[in-house]
Amino acid sequence: MNSEDLPIPGGRDVRATLDSPEETAPNAVVVACPPHPQHRGHRGDQRLTAVSEALTAKGVACLRFDYGDWDEGYGEREDARNALRWAEDRYDRVGVFGFSFGGAIAVLAGATVDRQPAVASLLAPASRLADDLDAAAALGDIDAPVQVIYGTRDDTADWKPMVERARELGHETVEMSADHFFVGQHGKVADAASEFLVERLSEK
Repeated sequence: MNSEDLPIPGGRDVRATLDSPEETAPNAVVVACPPHPQHRGHRGDQRLTAVSEALTAKGVACLRFDYGDWDEGYGEREDARNALRWAEDRYDRVGVFGFSFGGAIAVLAGATVDRQPAVASLLAPASRLADDLDAAAALGDIDAPVQVIYGTRDDTADWKPMVERARELGHETVEMSADHFFVGQHGKVADAASEFLVERLSEK
């Protein structure tokens, strides 16, 4: 895997790492949204890096980014939009992945960019960040396959409304016997997310 650090253009200071397969030039990329920045969430999160490694092993690039200065979810949504726009300018097909706070951001950003991502995978996603940042409601505006992975022992994120909405919309839900951080199960998470993402990104 080759990794390159780069800035994401926009009005905020957003830095990213692009992970790419070593032997192929991929035509697909997944934008990975980290967990809550005020709780030490960043692009080096172990769940994001595990998913990135699984994606690059399957021939798909992964763009992991850090949010700019804390802005109650609003600036962070724009950071993700800008990351998606950057990816759309450079790759034929773009997916999005998010963990926890990043799962909500992935939905809120993906539903409101001009060219929506082709697929979304959400890990233990928060369902709402504010009254007007309702990710569970925004899920209905995503015109793409969605996967929601959740842990039955997760008492950190308010994931249940997101799972319920995903089921109502006919999206894939994956239940794991895990806490919010999926301790000891990062490989299992990476396999489930990457398989779902790569299969959809490979479709014509």
